[in-house]
Amino acid sequence: MPAKIRLQRQGRRRYAFYHIVVADGRAPRDGRYIERIGAYNPNTNPATIDLDFDKALDWLTKGAQPTDTVRAILSYKGVLYKKHLIGGVAKGAFDEAEADRRFEAWVADKEAKIQAKKDRLSKDEESTKAKQLEAEAKVNTDRAEAIAKRNAELAAEAQAANAPEVTEEVAEEEVVVEEPAKEEAPAEEPVKEETPAEEPAKEEAPAKEEAPAEEPAKEEAPAEEPAKEEAPAEEPAKEEKPAADKEEKKAE
Repeated sequence: MPAKIRLQRQGRRRYAFYHIVVADGRAPRDGRYIERIGAYNPNTNPATIDLDFDKALDWLTKGAQPTDTVRAILSYKGVLYKKHLIGGVAKGAFDEAEADRRFEAWVADKEAKIQAKKDRLSKDEESTKAKQLEAEAKVNTDRAEAIAKRNAELAAEAQAANAPEVTEEVAEEEVVVEEPAKEEAPAEEPVKEETPAEEPAKEEAPAKEEAPAEEPAKEEAPAEEPAKEEAPAEEPAKEEKPAADKEEKKAE
C-alpha cells in the first residue's frame, strides 16, 4: 500500500494544530510516521503553513497520496502546480526555464493575494476596534448624562424638601420686623401735627394738648394714702389717757 501524506493532530482541546507527515496508509492517524514535512495551524487568519517544499514535491513524485486537506495545503503552497510544470517539461511542452518563469509568476500572484487578504483583515480589525471604541465612548457619555440627570433630580428634590422650612423662617423674620414698624406708627402722628404749624391761625391747637398735663394730678391722689397711714399714730395718744387718769387719781 502506498504512503500517504496526512495530518497528525497535536495541541490541546479546542486549540489543535497539525503536523504534516508521510506515513504508511495502514498506520493510525496519530500513530507512527515515516517523515514529518511540515506543520499546519488553522487557529490563525490566514492559516499558518510551514512546509518543506522540496520534500513534499519529492514524495509526490514518488507516488505518495495526499489526503483531501493536505492536497488543499499543497495546492495553496504551489507544490501541485510545480509538479504539473515538471510533467510538462518531461513531455516537451516547454523547457525548464519557461517552467521556472511560470512558477515564479504564480508565486508572485499568490503572495500578492495573500498580502491583500492580510491588509484587508488588518483594516477590518482596525475598523472594528474603532467602532468598539466609539460604542464605548457613547455608552460612557450616556452613563455620564444619566448620572448628571439623576444628580439634578436629587438636588431638586432636596431643594423642594427644604423650601417650606426656609419659607417659615422668612415668615417669622418678617413678623419680627413688622412688629417694631407697628410701634413706630404713633411716632408719625406728631409729624402730621407739624404740618398745621405753618398756619399761624391754628397755633392754638397745642393748647388742647395741655389737657393731658392734668393726668399727673390724678396720679397725686395715691399720695394721700400715706396720710391714712398716719392715723395709727394717734393710737399712742389714746394710750396716754390712762396716764392722765392716773394723775387725776393722784391729785384726788
